[in-house]
Amino acid sequence: MAIWFKPVSVELCKKLEDGMTGKGTLMKTLGIEISEVGDDYLVATMPAIPEHHNPMGMVHGGANVALAETVASYAANFVVDTEQFYCVGQEINANHLKASRTGILTAIAKPVHLGKRSSVWEIRITNSRNELCCISRMTAAVVSR
Repeated sequence: MAIWFKPVSVELCKKLEDGMTGKGTLMKTLGIEISEVGDDYLVATMPAIPEHHNPMGMVHGGANVALAETVASYAANFVVDTEQFYCVGQEINANHLKASRTGILTAIAKPVHLGKRSSVWEIRITNSRNELCCISRMTAAVVSR
């Protein structure tokens, strides 16, 4: 049984990429795309390209965190009734375990806790060789509209 409040699809996620203004979002800037929706997880990808590198030539830790927060924020909002609530990132941490320079990074967000006022998500980011590069945890606040 799916955890999502309403049916979720990759197509729905693509519609959200333009944001409220229709002019794009950080996700578009970084090339982050939601690529898979499971019953209790969400998958996003991001290219590991020089524009995302730090001065040492590897993907900037902040880019990893942006990928992690994006996929977890999407997931957190899909769990609640968006007519009554919305979710925002309240806290995020990340452990960077392996440097990435090229290829595609894949982030999988799964819930740790789904509550009335908050949800907690674990995000695992792997590289093109399926090696764990970053593990992150995000807490989302559930806010009344």
